[in-house]
Amino acid sequence: QVQLVESGGGLVQPGGSLRLSCAAPGSIFSISAMSWYRQAPGNQRELVARITSGGRTNYADSVKGRFTISRDNAKNTVYLQVNRLKPEDTAVYYCNARRDREIATGFGYDYWGQGTQVTVSS
Repeated sequence: QVQLVESGGGLVQPGGSLRLSCAAPGSIFSISAMSWYRQAPGNQRELVARITSGGRTNYADSVKGRFTISRDNAKNTVYLQVNRLKPEDTAVYYCNARRDREIATGFGYDYWGQGTQVTVSS
């Protein structure tokens, strides 16, 4: 069973910052697209940011300019730097490792972490 281990969540005031981390097994990290999703109570899980194995990034419009995703292949870890936090950023943040299924081999996967709570409140 593949485990993704998230850390770095917490309670922060509006305008504050956090850095979320997610460690993945070395056997899959370098070949995976790594993403952060979030889910607030009563809402669907939504994509926050993604970084491909080649380093290409994309972000949800609501976090552009405030959040930065990065990866350290030597440490098998993906980070999400979250700045200028707003109360509406409050959610459980989930790490995801994905590789699209290859037609020829059937190899592919979609793994999730357990989530880390981010609460933005004064």
